[in-house]
Amino acid sequence: IKGLSEKLFSQEIRFKGFTEKWTEKKLGKLATFYSGGTPLTSKKEYFDGNIPFIRSGEINSNVTEQFINELGLKNSSAKMVEVGDILYALYGATSGEVAISKINGAINQAVLCIKSQQNHYFIYSYLFHKKEHIINKYLQGGQGNLSADIVKQIELPIPPLEEQTIIANFLSAIDTKIQTEKNILEKYQSQKQYLLQNLFI
Repeated sequence: IKGLSEKLFSQEIRFKGFTEKWTEKKLGKLATFYSGGTPLTSKKEYFDGNIPFIRSGEINSNVTEQFINELGLKNSSAKMVEVGDILYALYGATSGEVAISKINGAINQAVLCIKSQQNHYFIYSYLFHKKEHIINKYLQGGQGNLSADIVKQIELPIPPLEEQTIIANFLSAIDTKIQTEKNILEKYQSQKQYLLQNLFI
């Protein structure tokens, strides 16, 4: 899919009926941004709720290790995100990772939420495709952290919204197919492991 994404984003291949030249725009001109915060960990009463607390390593997940409550949300810089929002990891080992939020939850300071009138899956797909380039350009190969200011400077090729949607739906369908195949493979590997364990008892 990487080669296909490159051809789509470079406009080497276009969907039928679209000929308009794309415009280069900085992400900061296309979206709004905010990051979150962490409730005081010494206040155990902030962590007994049902609000998923999304950390940078969990932006691709539909489950979280921690939960906070309304009191923890109110008394911290944690901020809510919704299903479909773009989540971008700023710090640590997951710096540069990007995802479409699978859950409604609160984010900490290491996660940047991106909201746009443009197609979210199109923006996500471009940031995912350019992850290595972004890390090499802004993090010198992985040293340091990203920031909202850096992310706002990232330039994207932007087609009309209709073309964005078609590209996004196409890439989403491929991503779904890949994930389905991965799930099937994991199931077979699990079955194989079970059989091996029981065959040689």
